[in-house]
Amino acid sequence: MPLEIERKFLVIKEKMTIGVRGEYLCQGYLTDDPARTVRIRIAGEHAFLTIKGPGSGISRSEFEYPIPVSEGREMLKMAIFPPVEKTRYKIQHEGLLWELDIFHGNNEGLLLAEVELQSEDQKITLPPWAGREVSGDPRYFNSYLAKFPFDTWPENKLV
Repeated sequence: MPLEIERKFLVIKEKMTIGVRGEYLCQGYLTDDPARTVRIRIAGEHAFLTIKGPGSGISRSEFEYPIPVSEGREMLKMAIFPPVEKTRYKIQHEGLLWELDIFHGNNEGLLLAEVELQSEDQKITLPPWAGREVSGDPRYFNSYLAKFPFDTWPENKLV
């Protein structure tokens, strides 16, 4: 079974340097079930249907399938919440690929970085712009951000 093992961190904006081109992503969720998510993502000229199962620690099952972009756009119309929009930057650091997301729309002001690992106990070296770890905080799941956008959080000034 495909398994996603991922750690997620807030980004320290003042320490952030991006030397690569980003890609705009738009994703919507077709379910409101915290135990599983069904997501449609459009990334440039590509679209994907992703199904994620319940998590344990920083691991969860993940199935992702490419779909035609035209079908992805139609499926996004069926999303139960407004889509999550962000620009993703892929940055290599100490042998690992980090994905740095700068959110737009109702999640403007939120910057997150995530790194996929081979095992939960894999050692990593944090980039200088990686701040507090939020891997276990469900508020930083994109499915949560679709339902409860960052601009509605009373504490978002503290992040």
